[in-house]
Order: sequence, then structure tokens, then C-alpha cells
Amino acid sequence: MSAFVLVSGPFTNGRIWSAVAGRLRRTGAGAYPVDLGSRPEADLETHIEDVVRLIDSLDVPRVVLVGHDYAIHPVLGAADRRPDRVARVVHLDAGLPQPGDPALALVPDPAVRRLLEDGDDPRPVPPPGPADWHRWGSTEGLDADQLEFLSGLAVAQPPRTLTQPLRLTGAAADVPVSAVLCTAGGMTIEGVQALVRVGPPHLRRLADPRVGFFELATGHWPMLSCPDELAEVLRSAAADEGHRLTAPEGEPSFLRPFLLDVPGRPRVRTGRVDLHLPEAGDADGPRPAVLFVHGGPLAPDVAPTPRDWPVYLGYARLAASLGAVGAVVEHRLHGLTDYARAADDVTEAVALLRADPRVDPERIALWLFSGGGLLAADWLTAPPRWLRCLALTYPVLAPLPGWDAVSPRFRPVEALPADGRRLPPLLLTRAGLEIPQIAATVERFLDAAEETRAPVEIVDVPHGVHGFELHDPTDEAREAVTRAVRTVLGHLGI
Repeated sequence: MSAFVLVSGPFTNGRIWSAVAGRLRRTGAGAYPVDLGSRPEADLETHIEDVVRLIDSLDVPRVVLVGHDYAIHPVLGAADRRPDRVARVVHLDAGLPQPGDPALALVPDPAVRRLLEDGDDPRPVPPPGPADWHRWGSTEGLDADQLEFLSGLAVAQPPRTLTQPLRLTGAAADVPVSAVLCTAGGMTIEGVQALVRVGPPHLRRLADPRVGFFELATGHWPMLSCPDELAEVLRSAAADEGHRLTAPEGEPSFLRPFLLDVPGRPRVRTGRVDLHLPEAGDADGPRPAVLFVHGGPLAPDVAPTPRDWPVYLGYARLAASLGAVGAVVEHRLHGLTDYARAADDVTEAVALLRADPRVDPERIALWLFSGGGLLAADWLTAPPRWLRCLALTYPVLAPLPGWDAVSPRFRPVEALPADGRRLPPLLLTRAGLEIPQIAATVERFLDAAEETRAPVEIVDVPHGVHGFELHDPTDEAREAVTRAVRTVLGHLGI
């Protein structure tokens, strides 16, 4: 029989597992809830040692480590230190932290991030009250008494448990993994599969056959809302059951050729920006420019980097072949809390572009893709006079489920002004077979745009998926890209 080490998320302790532990024990399994240290000076390493100490105390060959929410950080740290004692790691409605990530990167409550980012001596994070737990995840399935119970057992979270980076050696890389998705928060197995198919390259590892997925139709605290179902899922996970994702075939999609045959153009690299230049003609002089902004988040070590991906090279070269400067910025959107840094990179790229003597500084378009769509919020809030068009291709226009760590600043749905008529032309390229969670943000944006009378033109790709340029490109997709590029250049006077 399996032995389960149960580690709960922030503020809580082992008591939250009482119902689940009882059900597991009645089936003959071992169940060992962990109380993580709550002393103000405790840090992530303290909590890792708490888990390691319990593992070392158990007279069992191996354990199944279950990490809920924040607890996946100490669970991964403990697995890294005792890989031979860990049969499986279970992510219970938890993120996928990378080595070097602090837990703060996945904290959904912006007030907590501000508290811990201010000053060198952060204070402990006070626990939520009964009406505030929704800031940490969906409370679907919890009644008033259960919310009171959560608040009754909650204690302040030591600040350094959230700010200390997760240090891993890779020793547990071969330990099997299960993920339990609580679907009331918005993420489903289907959604994860779509992200693996079209999303950042590092997500391809989720299609490893050692990774199994489960769903629970409940909120973020299934140990309270559905303990019977959770206990059964944990037993199934320990038995190596669960849904397996399908890995994309062949080379990564981001390396596939652009869907149009576009000739190369002279390229000039300056810092984070590449300029693809049009041919000099009789009317030589400053040319309008389109700045292409890639999506994300992307791992910092992805190779080649986005400005060398065929899709962005293709768009920039196409713009240059039609008489504009096609520029690509390589911004540093590596995690959900990096949007402000990425926005600074884009602003810096725009300034560089407008200062270039080959560019007409009064005729600039911005073109944002995928997760880069959230960066549109700044330009919608205060559009400069030189911004002649803002283009969005299969964009994310509001934080996705589980993206609560994104700053409130980056919510294009909420950034549209009351009088949208003062905005520059907006061009939205929409994939008909979009990932449902992303499609929902687009529809909310379009509803808000209609209400504010914002000037939105839509290019539909009815049979297109997210990243349609890279997945079985069709004449429909080629026509959509050509139309979108010519529309943007038309707004630039070409």
C-alpha cells in the first residue's frame, strides 16, 4: 500500500487533510499530513527540511509526496534531496515552478506581492478572512462553515517561504509526476493539452509518459469540498493511472517554416531589437515601422530565441518587402510576474525604433501575439499620437485561469477607455479553433470594445488554431496573414 505525505498550501496546516487522511487510511494506505513551520524566521529551506524530516521518520520504502498550492515548492525541494525515497510527486492544483523561482511568482493576490516586494525586511503575510480566500483560488464547493474553518486554522505565512528561490539539483528529474486540476479555477486537461501543442516550448515536458493528469470538478480546496473524490484520485495517481497528454510530432512548432515564401531582407541588430529593412527606392527616406512583439511567458534559455523564430522573421520580412521597417523585439517575459519588465523592454524598443533615422517616428504600429497581448493594456490606456495601429494576433486579453500573479495593470479588457473612438485602429486576428480559455478573453474584449465604440477590425481564421501559422498552414491562413499585414500597413500610409 502507498504512503502519502500530504503538504498543504499557505496559511494552513495538517488539520486541513483530516478527512482525506481518514479515507486513505481506511483503504489501508498510510497518510501523513505535514505541519510546516510557522515561525516568522522560517524560509523555504525550513519547510523543505520539515518535509524531509517526516520522510526520514517513516518506516516505508517510498512515499507519494502531495503538494497543494505553495506546498509544491517544499515538496519538490524534498524530492530533490530524497529522490530514492519518493515514488511520485503530485501537484494538487499547484503550479510548475522552475529552479530558481520563488513561490511569490505564483502568488495570485497582488496585495501580497506588493507587501513582500517592499523593503528588505518583509513582514509575515496575514491569513485571509472567510471572505478573502477567493484571492488565493476558487472557493467553489466550500460552504460558509468550511470557509470559517479555513480561517480558524490559518496562521500568518512566514515571508521568506515565499521569497526564497527554489534550489534544485535535478536529482528527482526521473520521479513520476501526477497533476490534479481543480476545474472550477478554469484549467482543464483539454486546456493543458492545447498549451502543450501550441504553447511555450518548456511545456512539452508535460507530455512525458511519466506524467498523469486528473480533474476534479471543484474549487481550490478539494480536501474540504470533495475529500472522498480526492482520496480516490490520490490512490489512482499512486497506481500510475491518469490521462496522458500527446506530444507534438516532429520538431517544435516554433521552428517550422513561415507559411508564406518571403524573401530575406537586410537585418540590423541593436540590443533587443532586430530591424528588417525595405529596399531603397526612388523615394528613399524614413519609412513607417511595425514592431512585432512575441508571446510568452517563455523560458529564458529557449533556443533559438524568438527573434530568430521563422514566424516572427516571416512577419517582419513580409512587412519589409511591402515597404515598411519590420522590427522584432526580444522582451524578457519569462514568468507571470515579468509583464512589467517586458513592457519596459517594449517601450525601450519603441524609443529605439523611433530614434532610428531610417524610421518615420510618427508612423509606428505595434503587433502583439498570444500571451504578449496583455501588454496592449498600456497602449490602450494612453495611446500616443504616433501609434497608427495596434494589431493583436490570437491574443490573450485577460489573465488566464491560474494567471492571477499577473499585475492588475495588464488587463486589456479593462483598459479600454470610456470613449474608444479616441483609440488608434485595432486589428484583431482571431483563430476559430482557439483555446477556449483564450477565446473567452477575446470575446470579453470585443464586448467591451463594442460598448466603448472602439475601432476594431477582425480578421477571422475559421479553421485556425492558436499559432495557426505554424500548424498545417492553409490557404485560409495565408490569406488571413496577407490581409492583416496589408491592413496594418494601410494604416501606416503604405
